[in-house]
Amino acid sequence: MATTPRTALLQVAINGQRTEPHIPRTPDELASSARDAVAAGARVVHLHPRDDEGNPTLAAEPTAAALAAVCAASPGIALSLSTWALIDPTPAHRRRLIGAWTLLPDLVTANQGEDGIVEQCHDLLARGVGIEAGLLELADAHAFVRSGLAPHCTRVLLEPLDADPDDAVAHAAAMEEVITRAGITLPQVHHGDGVASWAVSERGLRRGHGMRTGLEDVLVLPDGRPAADNTALVVAAVQLMAELNIKPATGPF
Repeated sequence: MATTPRTALLQVAINGQRTEPHIPRTPDELASSARDAVAAGARVVHLHPRDDEGNPTLAAEPTAAALAAVCAASPGIALSLSTWALIDPTPAHRRRLIGAWTLLPDLVTANQGEDGIVEQCHDLLARGVGIEAGLLELADAHAFVRSGLAPHCTRVLLEPLDADPDDAVAHAAAMEEVITRAGITLPQVHHGDGVASWAVSERGLRRGHGMRTGLEDVLVLPDGRPAADNTALVVAAVQLMAELNIKPATGPF
Protein backbone atom coordinates (compact mmCIF):
# COMPACT_ATOMS: atom_id res chain seq x y z
CA MET A 1 0.00 0.00 0.00
CA ALA A 2 1.35 3.43 -0.97
CA THR A 3 2.05 5.74 1.94
CA THR A 4 1.07 9.39 1.98
CA PRO A 5 4.06 11.55 1.05
CA ARG A 6 5.38 13.75 3.81
CA THR A 7 6.38 17.32 3.03
CA ALA A 8 9.64 19.23 3.33
CA LEU A 9 10.72 22.80 2.68
CA LEU A 10 12.44 23.43 -0.66
CA GLN A 11 14.43 26.64 -0.94
CA VAL A 12 16.21 28.06 -3.97
CA ALA A 13 19.29 30.28 -3.80
CA ILE A 14 19.31 31.88 -7.21
CA ASN A 15 22.66 33.67 -7.57
CA GLY A 16 24.91 34.21 -4.53
CA GLN A 17 28.40 35.51 -5.33
CA ARG A 18 28.65 33.56 -8.59
CA THR A 19 30.13 35.22 -11.69
CA GLU A 20 29.23 32.72 -14.42
CA PRO A 21 27.43 34.27 -17.42
CA HIS A 22 24.10 32.55 -16.76
CA ILE A 23 23.80 33.80 -13.16
CA PRO A 24 20.89 36.26 -12.71
CA ARG A 25 22.04 39.73 -11.63
CA THR A 26 19.63 42.52 -12.52
CA PRO A 27 16.26 42.92 -10.78
CA ASP A 28 14.47 41.69 -13.91
CA GLU A 29 16.74 38.65 -14.21
CA LEU A 30 16.32 37.85 -10.53
CA ALA A 31 12.54 38.19 -10.81
CA SER A 32 12.34 35.93 -13.86
CA SER A 33 14.59 33.27 -12.36
CA ALA A 34 12.70 33.31 -9.07
CA ARG A 35 9.31 33.09 -10.77
CA ASP A 36 10.32 30.04 -12.78
CA ALA A 37 11.93 28.35 -9.76
CA VAL A 38 8.79 28.91 -7.71
CA ALA A 39 6.65 27.48 -10.50
CA ALA A 40 8.86 24.37 -10.34
CA GLY A 41 8.33 23.92 -6.59
CA ALA A 42 10.54 26.27 -4.54
CA ARG A 43 8.83 28.10 -1.69
CA VAL A 44 11.61 30.31 -0.29
CA VAL A 45 13.82 32.39 -2.60
CA HIS A 46 17.26 33.48 -1.43
CA LEU A 47 19.00 36.17 -3.47
CA HIS A 48 22.01 38.50 -3.47
CA PRO A 49 21.22 41.94 -4.94
CA ARG A 50 23.82 43.45 -7.29
CA ASP A 51 24.91 47.03 -7.92
CA ASP A 52 25.04 48.70 -11.34
CA GLU A 53 28.36 46.99 -12.06
CA GLY A 54 26.92 43.59 -11.22
CA ASN A 55 28.72 43.22 -7.90
CA PRO A 56 26.97 41.83 -4.79
CA THR A 57 25.92 44.67 -2.50
CA LEU A 58 24.14 45.43 0.76
CA ALA A 59 23.33 49.01 -0.22
CA ALA A 60 19.71 50.06 0.34
CA GLU A 61 18.73 51.16 -3.18
CA PRO A 62 19.75 48.08 -5.20
CA THR A 63 18.55 45.84 -2.38
CA ALA A 64 15.09 47.42 -2.50
CA ALA A 65 14.98 47.22 -6.29
CA ALA A 66 15.82 43.52 -6.28
CA LEU A 67 13.32 42.70 -3.53
CA ALA A 68 10.54 44.69 -5.17
CA ALA A 69 11.04 42.98 -8.53
CA VAL A 70 11.15 39.46 -7.10
CA CYS A 71 8.19 40.10 -4.81
CA ALA A 72 6.10 41.35 -7.74
CA ALA A 73 6.99 38.29 -9.80
CA SER A 74 6.40 35.80 -6.97
CA PRO A 75 3.79 37.24 -4.60
CA GLY A 76 3.34 35.37 -1.34
CA ILE A 77 6.75 33.67 -1.53
CA ALA A 78 9.16 34.24 1.36
CA LEU A 79 12.25 36.18 0.28
CA SER A 80 15.63 35.83 1.95
CA LEU A 81 18.73 38.03 1.70
CA SER A 82 22.28 37.46 2.85
CA THR A 83 24.32 39.28 5.51
CA TRP A 84 27.48 37.44 4.41
CA ALA A 85 30.82 38.98 5.28
CA LEU A 86 32.08 38.24 1.77
CA ILE A 87 29.73 40.98 0.52
CA ASP A 88 31.24 43.55 2.93
CA PRO A 89 34.07 42.42 5.22
CA THR A 90 33.81 45.16 7.87
CA PRO A 91 31.25 44.30 10.58
CA ALA A 92 30.44 47.89 11.58
CA HIS A 93 30.02 49.04 7.98
CA ARG A 94 28.00 45.97 7.11
CA ARG A 95 25.72 46.66 10.07
CA ARG A 96 25.20 50.28 8.96
CA LEU A 97 24.35 49.25 5.42
CA ILE A 98 21.84 46.64 6.55
CA GLY A 99 20.40 49.09 9.08
CA ALA A 100 19.68 51.47 6.20
CA TRP A 101 17.54 49.00 4.25
CA THR A 102 14.25 50.64 3.28
CA LEU A 103 12.55 47.50 1.99
CA LEU A 104 12.95 44.48 4.23
CA PRO A 105 13.08 40.81 3.31
CA ASP A 106 11.10 38.18 5.16
CA LEU A 107 14.33 36.51 6.23
CA VAL A 108 18.10 36.77 6.16
CA THR A 109 20.72 34.08 6.29
CA ALA A 110 23.17 34.96 9.06
CA ASN A 111 26.40 32.96 9.16
CA GLN A 112 27.09 32.25 12.80
CA GLY A 113 30.87 32.19 12.56
CA GLU A 114 31.18 35.84 11.57
CA ASP A 115 32.25 38.73 13.79
CA GLY A 116 29.33 40.86 14.93
CA ILE A 117 26.67 38.42 13.75
CA VAL A 118 24.80 38.23 17.06
CA GLU A 119 24.35 42.00 17.16
CA GLN A 120 23.36 42.02 13.51
CA CYS A 121 20.73 39.35 14.18
CA HIS A 122 19.25 41.31 17.07
CA ASP A 123 19.06 44.45 14.88
CA LEU A 124 17.10 42.58 12.23
CA LEU A 125 14.89 40.75 14.69
CA ALA A 126 13.89 44.12 16.15
CA ARG A 127 12.75 45.14 12.66
CA GLY A 128 10.68 41.98 12.19
CA VAL A 129 13.07 40.10 9.90
CA GLY A 130 13.39 36.36 10.46
CA ILE A 131 16.77 34.73 10.94
CA GLU A 132 18.03 31.64 9.16
CA ALA A 133 21.11 30.73 11.20
CA GLY A 134 23.81 29.56 8.81
CA LEU A 135 26.28 26.93 9.99
CA LEU A 136 29.17 26.53 7.56
CA GLU A 137 31.46 24.54 9.84
CA LEU A 138 31.47 22.76 13.17
CA ALA A 139 32.75 25.81 15.06
CA ASP A 140 29.70 27.74 13.84
CA ALA A 141 27.39 25.18 15.42
CA HIS A 142 29.13 25.60 18.77
CA ALA A 143 29.02 29.40 18.44
CA PHE A 144 25.30 29.26 17.67
CA VAL A 145 24.61 27.20 20.76
CA ARG A 146 26.56 29.68 22.92
CA SER A 147 24.91 32.73 21.39
CA GLY A 148 21.44 32.08 22.79
CA LEU A 149 19.92 33.13 19.46
CA ALA A 150 18.14 29.86 18.77
CA PRO A 151 14.80 30.71 20.44
CA HIS A 152 14.54 33.79 18.21
CA CYS A 153 15.41 32.17 14.87
CA THR A 154 13.15 30.80 12.14
CA ARG A 155 15.35 27.87 11.15
CA VAL A 156 18.91 26.57 10.93
CA LEU A 157 20.80 26.11 7.67
CA LEU A 158 23.41 23.37 7.74
CA GLU A 159 25.67 24.18 4.80
CA PRO A 160 29.11 22.49 4.93
CA LEU A 161 31.53 23.69 2.28
CA ASP A 162 33.55 20.47 1.84
CA ALA A 163 34.12 19.57 -1.80
CA ASP A 164 34.01 15.81 -1.24
CA PRO A 165 30.44 14.53 -0.80
CA ASP A 166 31.37 12.04 1.94
CA ASP A 167 33.26 14.71 3.88
CA ALA A 168 30.37 17.16 3.49
CA VAL A 169 27.81 14.61 4.70
CA ALA A 170 29.96 13.77 7.74
CA HIS A 171 30.40 17.47 8.47
CA ALA A 172 26.65 18.07 8.30
CA ALA A 173 26.06 15.14 10.63
CA ALA A 174 28.56 16.53 13.15
CA MET A 175 26.91 19.96 13.12
CA GLU A 176 23.47 18.44 13.49
CA GLU A 177 24.67 16.45 16.50
CA VAL A 178 25.92 19.62 18.21
CA ILE A 179 22.64 21.48 17.91
CA THR A 180 20.56 18.42 18.72
CA ARG A 181 22.53 17.74 21.90
CA ALA A 182 21.96 21.38 22.87
CA GLY A 183 18.21 20.83 22.68
CA ILE A 184 17.72 23.10 19.67
CA THR A 185 14.62 21.91 17.84
CA LEU A 186 14.39 24.54 15.11
CA PRO A 187 13.47 23.36 11.61
CA GLN A 188 16.57 22.57 9.58
CA VAL A 189 17.47 23.01 5.91
CA HIS A 190 20.51 21.13 4.59
CA HIS A 191 22.69 21.82 1.56
CA GLY A 192 26.34 21.84 0.60
CA ASP A 193 28.57 23.39 -2.03
CA GLY A 194 29.03 22.06 -5.54
CA VAL A 195 28.15 18.47 -6.35
CA ALA A 196 28.41 17.61 -2.64
CA SER A 197 25.24 19.64 -2.10
CA TRP A 198 23.12 16.81 -3.51
CA ALA A 199 24.50 14.27 -1.03
CA VAL A 200 24.09 16.64 1.92
CA SER A 201 20.53 17.46 0.93
CA GLU A 202 19.60 13.81 0.42
CA ARG A 203 20.85 12.95 3.90
CA GLY A 204 18.91 15.88 5.32
CA LEU A 205 15.71 14.86 3.57
CA ARG A 206 16.03 11.30 4.83
CA ARG A 207 16.31 12.70 8.36
CA GLY A 208 13.15 14.76 8.02
CA HIS A 209 14.69 18.12 7.17
CA GLY A 210 14.31 20.55 4.28
CA MET A 211 16.76 21.24 1.47
CA ARG A 212 18.12 24.11 -0.58
CA THR A 213 19.40 24.16 -4.14
CA GLY A 214 20.10 26.80 -6.77
CA LEU A 215 22.99 28.29 -8.69
CA GLU A 216 24.49 29.83 -5.54
CA ASP A 217 25.09 26.33 -4.20
CA VAL A 218 25.60 24.07 -7.18
CA LEU A 219 26.09 24.38 -10.93
CA VAL A 220 25.46 20.74 -11.82
CA LEU A 221 22.59 18.27 -11.66
CA PRO A 222 22.85 15.10 -9.54
CA ASP A 223 24.28 13.17 -12.52
CA GLY A 224 27.01 15.78 -13.04
CA ARG A 225 25.53 17.46 -16.10
CA PRO A 226 25.65 21.29 -16.07
CA ALA A 227 22.42 22.88 -14.88
CA ALA A 228 20.98 25.32 -17.41
CA ASP A 229 19.36 27.47 -14.75
CA ASN A 230 17.77 27.52 -11.32
CA THR A 231 14.61 25.89 -12.61
CA ALA A 232 16.55 22.81 -13.73
CA LEU A 233 18.03 22.49 -10.25
CA VAL A 234 14.63 22.84 -8.57
CA VAL A 235 13.13 20.24 -10.93
CA ALA A 236 15.96 17.87 -9.97
CA ALA A 237 15.36 18.58 -6.28
CA VAL A 238 11.65 17.84 -6.64
CA GLN A 239 12.56 14.56 -8.35
CA LEU A 240 14.95 13.66 -5.52
CA MET A 241 12.20 14.38 -3.02
CA ALA A 242 9.71 12.27 -4.97
CA GLU A 243 12.11 9.33 -4.91
CA LEU A 244 12.04 9.61 -1.12
CA ASN A 245 8.22 9.95 -1.05
CA ILE A 246 8.44 13.63 -0.12
CA LYS A 247 6.57 16.59 -1.60
CA PRO A 248 7.62 20.25 -1.38
CA ALA A 249 5.79 21.91 1.48
CA THR A 250 3.56 24.82 0.57
CA GLY A 251 4.18 27.21 3.48
CA PRO A 252 3.90 29.75 4.93
CA PHE A 253 7.59 30.13 5.68
